[in-house]
Amino acid sequence: MRRRLLSSMLLVAVIPVLLLGVPLGVVVVRLINDEAAQELRAEANRLLIGVEYSLGQQQGINADQLAKNYPDRYLQVFVRGAQPFEVGTPPPGGRELTEEARSENGYVLVSRDAAQIQQDIHARLVFTAVLGIVALGAAVGLATITSQRLSRPLRELTKIAERLGSGDARPSRHRSGIPELDLVADVLDRSALRISDLLAREREFATDASHQLRTPLTGLTMRLEEIVAAADKPGIVREEGEAAIVQVERLTAVIDELLAAARRQRHAQAAPIDVDDVVEQQITEWEPAFRRAQRSLILAGDRGLSALGTTGGLSQVLSTLLENSLKHGDGALTINTSSTERSIVIEVADQGPGIPDALGQKVFERSVSGGGGTGLGLTLARALVAADGGRLELVKRSPATFAIFLRHVTDSERDRRVVSGPA
Repeated sequence: MRRRLLSSMLLVAVIPVLLLGVPLGVVVVRLINDEAAQELRAEANRLLIGVEYSLGQQQGINADQLAKNYPDRYLQVFVRGAQPFEVGTPPPGGRELTEEARSENGYVLVSRDAAQIQQDIHARLVFTAVLGIVALGAAVGLATITSQRLSRPLRELTKIAERLGSGDARPSRHRSGIPELDLVADVLDRSALRISDLLAREREFATDASHQLRTPLTGLTMRLEEIVAAADKPGIVREEGEAAIVQVERLTAVIDELLAAARRQRHAQAAPIDVDDVVEQQITEWEPAFRRAQRSLILAGDRGLSALGTTGGLSQVLSTLLENSLKHGDGALTINTSSTERSIVIEVADQGPGIPDALGQKVFERSVSGGGGTGLGLTLARALVAADGGRLELVKRSPATFAIFLRHVTDSERDRRVVSGPA
């Protein structure tokens, strides 16, 4: 991956250098040639004016003075009232640059050796190429540093994922300072905690199962041994067979009981919670970030609602929805709480462009993202709500509106909460 990042960044740097360097070289060549031609044309005009002035004043034309005034030039004068003459040495064939100046009385030609101009052009092009090489060198250094900075935290995330895959569910507190990668690290840490909890529950279930199943299995083994030993006594075989059936039924009952206990334990955290407290806590936590983005948070709907769930789970789900809206949404974000006959509903909606029709419900699938994100947040959010016995749904794509449906608190559950104290 580091090699791909480096090659991509180098390609991005080389293309602008070529797109700017080649036209710049062409422009430099044209400018130098045009400048030399203009200079030579100006000299021709000055020479023609001087010659005509000298002739008008009945003065002779001093060739030595012209050679002194126009060094490194080859002059040709063709003016009425004076014999044509030449001053200087003609440039080598194919390397001359000539300009002329004309008037009613004649014309003059001024030539110079173009080799000097080519040397100047070569020096300028070399300077331009050196600048391009320096720019590419800086791009290589920047690309190397950036690729190292990106690949190092990715390797750390890979190690964390490998540890999770091998059963080591310890969370890692290392952060890279890159928001997107740190978000993945946070998700992995939360996953590690949940996996650790699930492993602990599985170990506890295995311990209970091994203990509880040992007795009925031992009894079943004894009955089967009695059946084998009394194979020639039909009455005893029937009696022991009926006892073995009883043992099997007992074994089945124990398994059902253990599974029921495991299910109760899995949902044992769900308890009556105050929806207002959780929502207001999240608004307090996220309000500074929305204020910096010049956006507002609005709380609407019914107050004083209670639902079955976990404070931590609902907080994480709301935090994920608020973070997604901050990154991908726009305008004011509204959290509306209401109660229906079947559920307590918490709707989160903003005024952004919404979710493309091509994505739809796919936003809850793992690794699916519509804005360059990680594609994990909504997947975990839906799992957290489901673990509390509720569900998370996308009820409207534009503007994006998500709804959390939680179970009502029954009277018996409310009474148990009053007796045992707040959850």
